[in-house]
Amino acid sequence: MNMNFKQKRAYRLGVLCLCLLLFAFLAPQQAYAQKIGKGATSEQVFEILASEIALQRGEAGLAYQTYLGLARQTGQADLAQRAMEIAIAANSPDLALVAAQTWDELSSPSQTKPKEILVTLLMLNQRWSESVKPAVALLNQQSLSEREKTLKQWQSLIGRAMDESTAMLAYYQIISALVPLPSNSDILYSFALAAEKAGEFEVMEKTSILKKDPNDVNSLNALGYSLADRNIKLTEAYDLILKAHKLSPNDAFILDSLGWVNFRLGNIVLALTQLQDALRMKPEADIAAHLGEVLWVFNRPAEAESAWRQGELIDANNLTLKETLKRLKPDWILSVDKLANQWDGRFAVKMNDRPANNTQGGSGSFTLSKIGFSDTLEIRSPIGGAIAKIVINPGEAVLERDGKKVVAIDADTLIQNTLGLPLPARGLSNWLNGQVRPGSAARLVRDEQGQVKSIAQDGWDLAYTWSATKKIERLTLSRNTNTGTIDVRLIFDQVNE
Repeated sequence: MNMNFKQKRAYRLGVLCLCLLLFAFLAPQQAYAQKIGKGATSEQVFEILASEIALQRGEAGLAYQTYLGLARQTGQADLAQRAMEIAIAANSPDLALVAAQTWDELSSPSQTKPKEILVTLLMLNQRWSESVKPAVALLNQQSLSEREKTLKQWQSLIGRAMDESTAMLAYYQIISALVPLPSNSDILYSFALAAEKAGEFEVMEKTSILKKDPNDVNSLNALGYSLADRNIKLTEAYDLILKAHKLSPNDAFILDSLGWVNFRLGNIVLALTQLQDALRMKPEADIAAHLGEVLWVFNRPAEAESAWRQGELIDANNLTLKETLKRLKPDWILSVDKLANQWDGRFAVKMNDRPANNTQGGSGSFTLSKIGFSDTLEIRSPIGGAIAKIVINPGEAVLERDGKKVVAIDADTLIQNTLGLPLPARGLSNWLNGQVRPGSAARLVRDEQGQVKSIAQDGWDLAYTWSATKKIERLTLSRNTNTGTIDVRLIFDQVNE
């Protein structure tokens, strides 16, 4: 049906009236006023209502863009807040971050909630260095008790950081900018550890909680271990750790520190016994790394390698373990110049729907290229036609298909939602080089020659087949989910270094 201008205008006004009537029944007047903001035109009211309807239909992207555009157009902070809420509900923290930045910019400087959410989203998006300035601004607006509550919340995010060193450095910069420093012992303990990661060892020692509580076991152990690990003030380190051990004799981590300082002091036989006991008490990758090094110095390489293998089974991403292997067993760790940077091959996916016992799948070919920190995955149909191109950067994935781009923070979810294929794109270049993906716990198994046989990470179980020249020939990935099993087979035609 063709309509002239007057007819279109009347039709649009009629739809607007209908929307207003529906809204009167569906939402309280107060909530309606909050969403629309003061001084909104009829056109803006229409767009907001249309966005809410689109949201109910599952079109979250359209609703998000409309709200964010209106926020920037009208200067209404509430609209940017609504855009952020939509992005969070749609599991798009990267888009939520954009909206949160706009919300903070449009809000009154005295408002703390926008800054609090902005900083949290920056941290969740692994943009730790960018979080420092707004975090300090927020904390300077809070009371001392509010500061402590906020800092404790951020402590929990550090444990989820992909790069713990970067996160700890940001945490150190945030707290060191505060006057006065927090008095809470838990926060000061984390601050001391962060100072060590930042290389500010003098600050770490001065921030010791021991002045307040000389019997604080964690502080005694942390300070003593820091000194022992840097191979300085070993007598002082030994006294601190021994005191902690006497206060808590069944703590495996303290026993590990005691073994490590004894190793530094040259008491290798005693160190070996203490580290073996610590690993039996609590199998941890840090302890396995230390035990392996002592065995290595004892000229017992087979037992050292066994300890390191045990550590990789516990957590192959452990920083202490990775540093130890790089230093003492470099043939296990491929150097940068030996890492492959492009793979061409074919894939086959089989999905078994457990409730219905239906089998589905797909196949095709792919090319994966790695340049710096960026991965580019090109997926093609079995006959070679382009299906999609995914560019994966830290904290962001962009899928290009049919001339359109879709952005998300998680590459795996992006591929699943847009292509319907459960392909593990996130960290794939690491896996193809026989490495674990940084940022999450992983188990790794090697053969007797040190070649990687299998990796378990992010819910996937990987099984490798290598050529005689140690180039990957085949990789099988499997995963069990609540709805069924997924099997992915990758066969490689060419691997370029």
